[in-house]
Amino acid sequence: MALTPAQQGFFFPAEWHPHAATWLSWPHTEASWSKERQELMFPAYLEFIRTIAEGEEVCINAHNEYIIQGAKMRLLMAGVDLANIKLLAHPVNDSWCRDHGPAFLINPDLGQRLIVNWGYNAWGAKYPPYDRDDLIPIEIAHYRKLPYVNAGIVMEGGSVEFNGNGTVLTSKACLLNENRNPHLSQEQIEQYLCDYYGVKQVLWVEEGIVGDDTDGHIDDTVRWVNEDTVVAACEPDPKDPNYRFLHDIHVDLKEMRLLNGKQLNVVELPMPDPVIIDGQRLPASYANFYICNAAVIVPTFRCDKDQEAIDILERCFPDRKVVGIDSTEIIWGLGSFHCLSQQEPTLDTTAGNVSTGGI
Repeated sequence: MALTPAQQGFFFPAEWHPHAATWLSWPHTEASWSKERQELMFPAYLEFIRTIAEGEEVCINAHNEYIIQGAKMRLLMAGVDLANIKLLAHPVNDSWCRDHGPAFLINPDLGQRLIVNWGYNAWGAKYPPYDRDDLIPIEIAHYRKLPYVNAGIVMEGGSVEFNGNGTVLTSKACLLNENRNPHLSQEQIEQYLCDYYGVKQVLWVEEGIVGDDTDGHIDDTVRWVNEDTVVAACEPDPKDPNYRFLHDIHVDLKEMRLLNGKQLNVVELPMPDPVIIDGQRLPASYANFYICNAAVIVPTFRCDKDQEAIDILERCFPDRKVVGIDSTEIIWGLGSFHCLSQQEPTLDTTAGNVSTGGI
């Protein structure tokens, strides 16, 4: 029987580990944004790309050559330097690369990288078709000339959060949902996480936030900022429907212990004011930030709490600038900057791979 990635010494590094690139999938259909909504969201999306490109390559899956040409025009008009941009003719169904993109693993001792090709079913077959998205990890493995392994179960990048030191955080509402892998028990899913992500410990919270159509992705509620510290979304208003979910998560986090027996440091991150468009409560959360080489990019929502969230994350990441970008139009598609992106780590373990922040 073939050795698992973990048995071969591969692991999924923390997001603050140095990146070779960030991967995106260019919006081109009305799957997440109508044509009118696309025009409203593109300014923030282009600013997101420009900020990432200041410190690393941005590789963009684009559905076809026609989409590539349109993307180049938009990028140039927005003042984005194309020197760090790679537009690739990889057909996609939707734009949420965190979930359909590849999971890059590294083995610094061997000087090797590996892609895990998890199955993808558009969050429980909610949004067909998703056949093209499901093939993206293999497309990228071929492009990068990297080996890949098929895990054989459904797994989304937004459902897991890594500290880079053997621990992954996830939610029962998502990973144990019968619309993902109904044939697997919690213990069996934990084994897959250990085998294919190279972790040794799985920590579980229960739920996600209101409006999240992914059934509770962790990247809207709890994020690592260093190996033993998380920021956790909090809602002080008992009348808000997120209050109970987030309160219970905080209780769970306080009871958790790391592999070394240490208690988690938990930093409270406010929730923005409710974002409601066309009568729908959207899953707006400051926790959906993205850590790239050049910055920590934080979604903002045109409310007074924006600056408070940025200030907290600046204290958590003293080694990076923290940039707020208005995500009010992007969140209409039910995701934000972390959902849109997937990092490709380098093999470098000598600099920048440990976040020293915290409060």
